[in-house]
Amino acid sequence: MTDATRVSPFLGLPGAVEGEGPNAGAPAHYGALVAEQRPLERGGAVVDLGNLGVIRLRGADRLTWLDSLTSGLVRSLAPGESGETLLLDVQGRIEHAAAVLDDGESTWLVTEGTRADEFASWLDRMRFLLDVRVERADEIVAAVGVFGDRELGAAAPNGVPLVWHDEWASTRVGGVSYATTDAHPGRDWDLHVHLLERPALEALAERVRVGDVSAAGIDALEALRIAAWRPRLARDVDSRAIPHELDWTRSAVHLEKGCYRGQETVAKVHNLGRPPRRLVHLDLDGSLGALPAAGAVLHVAGDPDRAVVGQITSIGVHHENGPIALALVKRRLDPEAVLAADLDGEGITAAQTAIVSPEAGHAADVPRLPRLGRRSG
Repeated sequence: MTDATRVSPFLGLPGAVEGEGPNAGAPAHYGALVAEQRPLERGGAVVDLGNLGVIRLRGADRLTWLDSLTSGLVRSLAPGESGETLLLDVQGRIEHAAAVLDDGESTWLVTEGTRADEFASWLDRMRFLLDVRVERADEIVAAVGVFGDRELGAAAPNGVPLVWHDEWASTRVGGVSYATTDAHPGRDWDLHVHLLERPALEALAERVRVGDVSAAGIDALEALRIAAWRPRLARDVDSRAIPHELDWTRSAVHLEKGCYRGQETVAKVHNLGRPPRRLVHLDLDGSLGALPAAGAVLHVAGDPDRAVVGQITSIGVHHENGPIALALVKRRLDPEAVLAADLDGEGITAAQTAIVSPEAGHAADVPRLPRLGRRSG
């Protein structure tokens, strides 16, 4: 369960079943695991995101300071404009991810609730003598998601509604996509995250209770996210993950901005090398009536040695595509290979679709110049 002072009123709605792990604090579903996806996808249902944490930054230096620490270009965000950024370690590995929204007075970061305290504490230690103040804002506002531009009563403490628009549908300026296709399934992803004050959240939940508004659980959102190839910190990132492996260079990395922690690795992999792993989409065989869990290891189907080639990171059941998953696999894995995961001694096969190209790092094949003094011919 979540902190009792921040229990979402959506968890008190009929049929609500609370999510587990990083989804705790929000309803996983209301009794219709698959059917809830359709109205959500069409913009006809809201999804409580009480599992997410909110951090508020104040002070005149907040945007330039955040820009100097993280991967996204956020220093020039206009009031009401949305951004996304990653906090990397010095080796370029992902530590935190945040949706970023500025209202002209404060910058609001929406991140994984399970990691928000750690993220806020790190940011607070990095303020030094700058005019920046860091605080958790979960007692003030809570996140609710909806597809499309819909009015939900978002807070507007500085006259700017706190609505973050996820721009995963296209590659942001300064970013690069390593996707294998121009027909990206994320092109229709149009998630808006509204930050509602607590009384407004109570009122929205009551509208759901009386039937004025429909609600979907976070499991429905997760299935749509997987189908859109959209990475998530709490599911698809492990201690070794770098942005290139997940195609997160598409939306949360600006390759031409100034220095930040981990930038050297980001530039080196993009310009001179290739990421060691890559994200793939899996269509799973659901004939056994059960599915492996996130974290299940993968091997090539039929391999007598069952050598591990990757790991499932996210898994769900899509209303049209059935059981689907995201997985991180070795870069050199044959993109045509059928994969398998074990479940109670049975092998569940999975057809893969490459998300990140095996040749990701498009500048990797720049020809080397001959060494000085070396004669040719």
